Amino acid sequence: MSGRRTAGRRAPSVRFFLDGEAFDAPEGESVAAALMAAGVTRLRAAPRDGAPRGAFCLMGLCQECLVLAEGPGGLAPTEACRLAVREGLSLRRLAPGSADG
Repeated sequence: MSGRRTAGRRAPSVRFFLDGEAFDAPEGESVAAALMAAGVTRLRAAPRDGAPRGAFCLMGLCQECLVLAEGPGGLAPTEACRLAVREGLSLRRLAPGSADG
């Protein structure tokens, strides 16, 4: 592997939603990266003191970037850094004080 990048090759942009707000990002990019690029850094509140939480480790270990994502069984807590942007993806922030965040 040469380590060289091919300039200009990005996936087409698609639209996804966080709490009803629309965002556009390249399909397949992580939700955490797409939201950070759009200036969104707060994804949930800490359960004890309500402090803002967002992407931290960016590899799914810390769970600071948990969001609720639509899936076949309804909404489920998912790490935004491990979730790929796809057309029409609908996400919600975890409610402050909820058992999940």
